[in-house]
Parts: sequence; C-alpha cells; structure tokens
Amino acid sequence: MTVGVLLMAYGTPRNLDEVEAYFTHIRRGRAPSPEEVADLRERYRRIGGASPLREITEAQARGLQAVLDRRSPGTFQVYLAMKHSPPFVGDVAARMVQDGLREVVALVLAPHESRMIVDEYLEYAQPAFRSVPDLRVRVIRCWHLNPGYLAAVERRIRSGLARFPDPDPAATEVLFTAHSLPERILEWDDPYPRTLRETAQALVDRMGIPRWRLCYQSAGHTPFRWLGPDILDVLEQIARSGPRQVLAVPIGFVADHLEILYDLDVEAAERATDLGLVFRRTDSLNTDPEFLEGLGQEVVAAAREL
Repeated sequence: MTVGVLLMAYGTPRNLDEVEAYFTHIRRGRAPSPEEVADLRERYRRIGGASPLREITEAQARGLQAVLDRRSPGTFQVYLAMKHSPPFVGDVAARMVQDGLREVVALVLAPHESRMIVDEYLEYAQPAFRSVPDLRVRVIRCWHLNPGYLAAVERRIRSGLARFPDPDPAATEVLFTAHSLPERILEWDDPYPRTLRETAQALVDRMGIPRWRLCYQSAGHTPFRWLGPDILDVLEQIARSGPRQVLAVPIGFVADHLEILYDLDVEAAERATDLGLVFRRTDSLNTDPEFLEGLGQEVVAAAREL
C-alpha cells in the first residue's frame, strides 16, 4: 500500500500582483489596508519582486521523494502543499483522498512544534481527511533534534564563522533566530520556545560556541505582544557591550524566502551596519542532501507507526 506524504510549506506569492490575495489569505479573508499591501509589496520588490520559496520547496519535495525511493522503493508518494498559496493544503489533501490513499504521513517544513504552526496546517487538511473513516494519518509534530538537520546547520555555522575578518569563535556573537509568534502561546505551555532552546543548546554543545543568544524575528505588526527579544533589539544590545561580529543562524527556517532575504539580509543587515557591526547569516538549508536525508528518516519512522 502506498503511503502518502503530505509535505506542507507556508507558501508565497509568485509576483507582486499576487501579494494582496496572499496577504488576505494569511488574514483569513480579512482584506489588508492599501498601506499594508504597499508595504509588503515593497519588501518583495527589495528582494527582486518575488520570493524563491515556491521553487525551493518544489525542489525539496523532489529531493525528499528521491530519498524515500532510495530507502523504500515504491512505498511513498510525496504531495507538496502550501498553507497560503496554491497548491493549497485543503486541495492537495482532497487529491490524496481521490487518489485512494489510506495511509498518510503529514510533515510541515518547520522544525519546531507549535499549535499555531502544526495545527493550523492540519486544520486545512481535516475536511478531506475526515471524509474517509478508515484513513490513518501520522503527524510529525517536530523534528528539531533530527541528526541530519543539526549536522547541516552545524556545517553552515562553521562556514559562517570562518568568513569573518576574525575567525576566532569568541570574536562573534551567534544569534539563533526563529519566527516570532504571539506571546499568548505561553498561556497554553506551547512547546515552541522550549524546542527552539533545545535546538540552539544542541548546536552549542556540539560546537562549543562561546557566545550565543536565542532571539526572534519577523514579528507581526499587531496590537498584541509577540515573543522576544527581537533580533533588531538584540543587535543594539550587542553594539553597546558585545563583540563587533554577529552571525545570524535562522534555525526556525529551512529555505530562502522573505523572512530570510528581507528581514535578515536587508533589515537586520542594515541595522547592524548602522551600529558598526559586521553582520553575516548562515546559508539556508534549501536542498541540502543531509537535511533531506534527515527528513526522509523522519517520514520512514512515522510510517512504521501507522
């Protein structure tokens, strides 16, 4: 029996004309203001007019399929779905049902568990999946300590540190970053902050990193509070009393997209320059073979529990 793999990513507009519809979907149908749309379009314009996320996630899906075919030929079929742009999660889940699948492994391309991440993706798939009484679904809720993922990030940290004028690790502050979430997640003991700390600590222990912090980025512009500290505030703290070299390690992201190419490469980099800091970030995982092997390992292990 074929096991379907529902591989889910955030999604992205393909061009500036799609920004408003994409933004509206993120807001669950509430139209953003013209000013909000203009601001988001400007961010995409600053990175070339579009994010490469769609092409990268398509390549990640092909890479995961290749890993699974090598590990267990003919067993798995990967279906790529997006939360906020086509192909939408709900549509892909319906196609999986139409294809006759009765065993599914669901995997979000985000290493760290949160109800606001995993459960929101699954919410879109549930109508289709619940229409089949005998459908079995195994959800991979987090993979933040996966050996392939950690090894791929470690290689990027070592490479990033070596590119600084002073390659001594003690001369650089390493900032592990992830997308901020609304602070209300703390009210239900959400595992997100804990799993982020566990990833950062695992990498620190593996490498003996002497100077490091965990911080957040890309918080929404809303009346309610988001998790912090924000990377822009941390950069100001470092400028006052820390080393002059900063390496951002976006452990919460697995591909180049707006939050990497603008929020770090433009916004954070410009702030660091203004503060007199030398700022770098690690390369994104994208289609790293060791990372994809790690995802394949997670899928195979989950399928054994169906």
